Amino acid sequence: MNFLLTNDDGIDAPGIEALYEALGKRGVWVAPKNQHSGCGHKVTTDQAIAVEQRGKDRYAVDGTPADCTRLGVVHFYPEVDWVIAGINAGGNMGIDSYLSGTVAAVREAAILGHKAIAISHWINKPRTIDWAWASHWANKVLTTLWQQDLPPQHFWNVNLSHWQSGDPEPELIFCEPSRDPLPVAFTIEGSNFFYRGEYSQRPRQPGSDIDVCFSGNIAITQLKI
Repeated sequence: MNFLLTNDDGIDAPGIEALYEALGKRGVWVAPKNQHSGCGHKVTTDQAIAVEQRGKDRYAVDGTPADCTRLGVVHFYPEVDWVIAGINAGGNMGIDSYLSGTVAAVREAAILGHKAIAISHWINKPRTIDWAWASHWANKVLTTLWQQDLPPQHFWNVNLSHWQSGDPEPELIFCEPSRDPLPVAFTIEGSNFFYRGEYSQRPRQPGSDIDVCFSGNIAITQLKI
């Protein structure tokens, strides 16, 4: 299979390297030059998009994750079988899919007729991500998803739990995305408002992807464009 790798944390982020390892060091990288977390499905249409080649099969794009997918499947790697985005440093569960550049990259792939998977890693602060563990479990998830049916105009959204030594091994659970809102709270300093919503305090509808992931398992949802 031919893989196109992208993300929203930027081409130098450890998550895309972990994804590359999970794929047996296969795939063409077309990823943002800079951090674009939370940019949603923004695309660049009114100015040039600079691209820097970073060695064989690696391209740093001065644009958004959705731009990377467009350039990847149309120009750099049209023979791609799967577009895979991640591994994102932070969860992309429930309605996060509307905000996430990681998810937007694979949604764009599905729009353009390609199979696609987004993989994110929830951060249970103050824990830090063990990227070797994330790569190991991303490989297990991908091996499972290759065997699943994926209808046209659908894509997979995966969220790894935040495992640490001593925790039970996670289960892979196919589930539905949460429809509950993120916590919305602000502090005010003068005329400035600062978002202070606590991600870990969001609602946990039983059986939703948030509940599955926060409970220590790996949440797999199938989304439609």
